[in-house]
Amino acid sequence: MRWRAVVLTTGLVLALATGTAQAEEAKIIDSTRHGGRTVALTFDDGPNPADTPRLLKVLRKHHVRATFCLWGDYVEQHPQLVRSIVAHGHLLCNHSMHHDDMGAWTPEQVEADLKQTSAAIRRAVPGVPIRYFRAPYGSWGQTPQVAAKLGMKPLGWQLAIGDWEPPGTDELVRRIREGITEGGVILMHDGPDDRAQTVDAVDRVIPLLRADGWRFDLPAKR
Repeated sequence: MRWRAVVLTTGLVLALATGTAQAEEAKIIDSTRHGGRTVALTFDDGPNPADTPRLLKVLRKHHVRATFCLWGDYVEQHPQLVRSIVAHGHLLCNHSMHHDDMGAWTPEQVEADLKQTSAAIRRAVPGVPIRYFRAPYGSWGQTPQVAAKLGMKPLGWQLAIGDWEPPGTDELVRRIREGITEGGVILMHDGPDDRAQTVDAVDRVIPLLRADGWRFDLPAKR
């Protein structure tokens, strides 16, 4: 009986450890890799042929790496832009195939969508890691667990600047400067509509933040 008890106890410990590890992998991250006076720039809903190329030029000019959360429909329409994002050294994030609200979806529905989106990305850039998943509208539901199962970290944010309703470049710059927190991920957009104001704001705010002692980082790994 003592031997059997040890086996059962060991199995319980392993199960608890596995469950803890899975919960950790499914934890939504919203911070940078190094913390401190750092921020991570992330861009949703692209690629967008009108603004993504200009954004890439702005980021290259300022020597900043970012994370692009890709909408599958636009990946299929503009695979060359995905290749350009990767060529510029940026990270990739799965942002679903059709930008649906997945909050009430079953795990099976979520998995099918995420696999379809990742397959579209991999057709554009074979072999390139897709490190993160971000739920459209921040409606997470079962998506963090499914994303973790597929090897992607759920990616949240600490600041969303509301650039989906363009308030003007000056206002976007103000929102970024006044809203950032140490080690925070910032949510912005490079698609699907006109994002010229966002690109202009990024171009202006990077040197301003650097002058204030901020550094640009990537989202945390776990």
